[in-house]
Amino acid sequence: MNENLSKKKGANGEWLSPILADDVKNYLIDIDGTITDDVPNEEPERMVTCKPYLDALETINKWYNQGHRICFFTSRTEEHRAVTEAWLKEHGFAYHSLLMGKPRGGNYHWIDNHMVRATKFNGKFTDLILKEKKIEVFKR
Repeated sequence: MNENLSKKKGANGEWLSPILADDVKNYLIDIDGTITDDVPNEEPERMVTCKPYLDALETINKWYNQGHRICFFTSRTEEHRAVTEAWLKEHGFAYHSLLMGKPRGGNYHWIDNHMVRATKFNGKFTDLILKEKKIEVFKR
């Protein structure tokens, strides 16, 4: 991953967290209900048999091949890591990392010192388009 990161120093000469080039995106993609059926942790046997959404597979692999970073970020627990990695491999998903243990329940509000963009999955993977929306920000 380091090949896409640039290092910068702050005003006092100290190193800052490295950042990706402007044309490289860090995609954090949910698994259940986003790239396959919504399989809850309470029914792990379904994790083996669920089928991928083909438009998700095609789009995610296209982003990977374009040089973007693909990280699957799931509410599945560490005990489901092996079955999840095997499923991703079996179905041909190209990715760089897999984060387990995302909080369950949705209604996420991400706070970060880096730019964050959110896209709610509405049933079909397609190319992304720009759209203006109202967002919540911190008061100055």
